[in-house]
Amino acid sequence: MSADSHAPTRPDAGRPRVAAAAFHRRVDAALADSRLAQALARTTARLAGGRAAAVGALDDADAVRDAARRIRAHTIANLDRYLDQFATEAERRGCRVHWAETAEDARRLITDIARAAGVTMAVKSKSMVTEEIGLNEALADAGVRVVETDLGEYVVQVADDRPSHIIAPIVHWRREDVARLFKERLGASDDDVRDVADMTAFARRRLREEFLTAGMGISGVNMAVAESGSVCLVTNEGNGRLTTSAPRVHVAVMGLERIVPTAADLAVVLNVLARSATGQPLSVYSTVITGPRRGAPAADGRPVSGDPDGPEQVHIVVVDNGRSRLLGSNLAEILYCIRCGACLNICPVYRHVGGHAYASVYPGPMGSVVTPGLSGLDGATELPQASSLCGACREVCPVRIDLPHLLLELRAEAGQRGLGPWWVRVGIGAFAWLATHARLYRVAARLAARLAGVVAHDGRITRLPGPLAGWTRTRDFPAPARRSFVEQWTEAQTARKGRP
Repeated sequence: MSADSHAPTRPDAGRPRVAAAAFHRRVDAALADSRLAQALARTTARLAGGRAAAVGALDDADAVRDAARRIRAHTIANLDRYLDQFATEAERRGCRVHWAETAEDARRLITDIARAAGVTMAVKSKSMVTEEIGLNEALADAGVRVVETDLGEYVVQVADDRPSHIIAPIVHWRREDVARLFKERLGASDDDVRDVADMTAFARRRLREEFLTAGMGISGVNMAVAESGSVCLVTNEGNGRLTTSAPRVHVAVMGLERIVPTAADLAVVLNVLARSATGQPLSVYSTVITGPRRGAPAADGRPVSGDPDGPEQVHIVVVDNGRSRLLGSNLAEILYCIRCGACLNICPVYRHVGGHAYASVYPGPMGSVVTPGLSGLDGATELPQASSLCGACREVCPVRIDLPHLLLELRAEAGQRGLGPWWVRVGIGAFAWLATHARLYRVAARLAARLAGVVAHDGRITRLPGPLAGWTRTRDFPAPARRSFVEQWTEAQTARKGRP
């Protein structure tokens, strides 16, 4: 919980799409919020600093990152083979593997599992894919009450809010706001909300009863292991293990790209995941689940061996929802992503506007590629533009995804398809025409330089007209030189030739 953030008004429910409100209006609202700015600066700086220290303390960190990238690249290049192997091994150990081509398919599969098991209440650990597919709403419509058990996710659920960060969901809340929320909606006493530790203990007491009565536990999957049919969850709270072991049915929801070939490969990925996400050598809990509990019947009725504790049923729902379209495309590299959030913490855009401005489940640089990658550029045209292309995201990515290149690919596609504001299309078209007519280009450049000289002060333009005013609202525009480089170069060469 951030000491300087605040609880926003209720935004749209999370989906891999961009809300109808204009991106720039959301950005303006975020930039005008001083307390949000303080919270984002403090939290992202802490996370980014922790990442730098943790990676710096790792022996041969560059070699480990290179190895993690090779593992992800190899896996994505051979994804069909490893998914088949994973499904075979998981089912051999008593799991049921389900394939969901769309978000609707995934919602239907999971609600059918709940109905078949007679589930009326489910506990859920943190999962971006379930946010992506809108699972909570679908289960509620089917008569299943869902309780988020990650502390940050629990707060946003109680508040009818949504996460602002994929790792730290409530970076935009102050602890005072959480205290007020717990008192107003959960009946907490003054002693229950005296400080963060008391609020955490209060939430733990309430959630413990939910774990003990839930019929279903729902989790995400940080990584699956093809060779053993295992799924791995990485958490810093004990809720993940309770969610996957206390209820009699466990449903793990997995993006189809979240897989590695072997346990040794998993160890490499885990070695960079927590360091990049929270600055820890390892997260507090790295839980590997391989099948239901010992003696629980498999799908065909056979008894299977497994852990002595845990659920009677383990269902793994592998979600496509647009991912397979990225395979072999110019955006395929985004499938390497391990969802550490490091690119959010370093991005100068995210650090100023936060996650809600993106109006998507996946914010920041990775979200600006993932969202249009999964659901198309229509309605998400502005997200690839939400980057300075400084390259910081590429530098901190634990698997070295070239995010600036992917953002440029999306910008190029938007231009080719004629998406975006009309004045941008007209302006770029006019510039392209001028750039291919050298004489006219030189005349236009001289006229622009003369005009800029009239309105500029100390080489800076403080106010641009029309839609270009968006630039000068927050920074000055450098005025073009009165004499171009070509003119100065030609003059210098002429003078040199004229010397004796």
